Amino acid sequence: MSNEQQVRIYNPSEEMVKNAAVSGMDGYRALCKEAEDDYEGFWGRRAKELIDWKVPFTQVLDESNAPFFKWFADGKLNVSYNCLDRNVNNGLGDKVALIFEGDNGDVTRVTYKDLLARVSKFANALRGMGVKKGDRVVIYLPMSIEGVVAMQACARIGATHSIVFGGFSAHALRDRIEDAGAVALITSDGQHRGGKALPLKPIADEALSLGGCDTIKNVVVVKRTGGDCNMVAGRDVWFHEACASQSETCEPEWVEAEHPLFILYTSGSTGKPKGVQHSSGGYLLQAVLSMKYTFDIKPNDVFWCTADIGWVTGHTYITYGPLACGATEIVFEGVPTYPDAGRFWKMIQDHKVSIFYTAPTAIRSLIKAADNNPAVHPTKYDLSSLRLLGSVGEPINPAAWEWYYQNVGGSRCPIVDTFWQTETGAHMITPMPGATPMVPGSCTLPFPGIQAAVVDETGTEVPWGQGGILVVKKPWPSMIRTIWGDPDRFVKSYYPADFQGKLYLAGDGAIRDVETGYFTITGRIDDVLNVSGHRMGTMEIESALVAHEKVAEAAVVGRPDDVTGEAIVAFVVLKGPRPTGEEAAKTIKELQNWVGHEIGPIAKPKDIRFGENLPKTRSGKIMRRLLRQLAKGEDVTQDTSTLENPHILEQLKG
Repeated sequence: MSNEQQVRIYNPSEEMVKNAAVSGMDGYRALCKEAEDDYEGFWGRRAKELIDWKVPFTQVLDESNAPFFKWFADGKLNVSYNCLDRNVNNGLGDKVALIFEGDNGDVTRVTYKDLLARVSKFANALRGMGVKKGDRVVIYLPMSIEGVVAMQACARIGATHSIVFGGFSAHALRDRIEDAGAVALITSDGQHRGGKALPLKPIADEALSLGGCDTIKNVVVVKRTGGDCNMVAGRDVWFHEACASQSETCEPEWVEAEHPLFILYTSGSTGKPKGVQHSSGGYLLQAVLSMKYTFDIKPNDVFWCTADIGWVTGHTYITYGPLACGATEIVFEGVPTYPDAGRFWKMIQDHKVSIFYTAPTAIRSLIKAADNNPAVHPTKYDLSSLRLLGSVGEPINPAAWEWYYQNVGGSRCPIVDTFWQTETGAHMITPMPGATPMVPGSCTLPFPGIQAAVVDETGTEVPWGQGGILVVKKPWPSMIRTIWGDPDRFVKSYYPADFQGKLYLAGDGAIRDVETGYFTITGRIDDVLNVSGHRMGTMEIESALVAHEKVAEAAVVGRPDDVTGEAIVAFVVLKGPRPTGEEAAKTIKELQNWVGHEIGPIAKPKDIRFGENLPKTRSGKIMRRLLRQLAKGEDVTQDTSTLENPHILEQLKG
């Protein structure tokens, strides 16, 4: 790296290099060269080696209908079979698959044999309800064994699941059920978080009462908290009762490699969430390959990804990747700060976790907690079982990286700073722990077989050291296949005409280091905010605000935040007079709660400012770049002569 940046380079240890699946930079370069010389052969060989096929594929990549690429299209497989039966058949039936720790600290261990039996019973129950291949099932569950079982059971019978994060509101749930046309909903009476029992079934009932959910025939309810539950006769059934009389064996549905495994909704730059559709074969391949290459998974590892199954990280690195590798993994119901901010470190100590994968937001909040209370500092715990750390969800700032490396990893564990997205399915740019020299704040180099580049608005690659737009030059197996029910939006969003439809647009800006070619992500280039690793569309939040009876107009932007990465700042014009003092504070609280109800608590604006208007050009366009400056507390130094109402900036300073 160049001297002006004054960055430190951390090399992998000799032991890590010697034992890693990708050994040394020579090993990494050899894989990249193999992919460059024979792209289809590179992926095809690994698909044959790492996946059990019922019908072997004969064609690796079909580009005839680009950008609707197909991988291994004439092959047939079952994802659940590859995660469960295969491991039991290979003698791992008594190996622990899941270590579930509840919010209250209770621990349940589930072996591969047990998990296969549970999945088979629930798969049979779903089949008995008439759920069949190609049907969509929405899952609205907390972090739980049943969450993993439900996903695997859908995969087993060829139903396409769509997980809705347990923190989302009734309206958000309704929208996703309606868009997917789901025939069944799997939910829970409630969830335990931070010592509290929170309702889920009442929110699900509200969602179903809002209209647009007529396709739902069955609702399956997991009993978790024992909270009050209204069970609708003929529609609702308890999970444990549905499974009670079912057989522990269930023949898998063998599906085409391109069969949709799941739809996962993610925020877009318009108000309507996008249903990202993933395949079965290509997705599973990269889930397994990234477990092997990025996480260097070994038979004795205890793997812990702290993400929720409601996000893609929880799909790839909880429900599918680790299980397809026969790994032992942690599933955690609670939050990192309950009963105190040492919870993560105590769990690593108790369960002898060797690979720990979490988000920069969690790391930053735990740094703050450790500063305030030395008793919960990670160095107070025995973390000697750790051999590898990971970061996911957003770029990790160098200071947090250093703290994580020194205090959690004891300055001996590599950190894999992984860049990827809901749409990519698996890691795209990441260090290889036994190969890549690490630089705090940089996700370093592309995963073997991924061809990433930084380009300008015309799609031309820019020189290293110059910022631009991150793109991927070739299709890859775990990529998004389409947006559910909206192929035109898929093409416009990810293969825009500006790039002649040939480059995948990640939606992020990036820069490559002049000397190393390392990538650093510089942030979103569209109207999507990254709050605690969760993507929130500004339009979705604006639409929620304007739906409130008091609000005439709203504009939402992000500003840097020490803990959440980005904070949501809303500029609001009310229908009545601009409030001040106590009235303003009361209205802010009301609007924050409203957004929390409409979308979910993660979407609540941290800061709401009132103005008599918004800064607009004479043509009526809102000048968002000026709002971003105001949100950051910066003086507006840019030319404001095109503004119709420049005086409004003073009002919105906050």
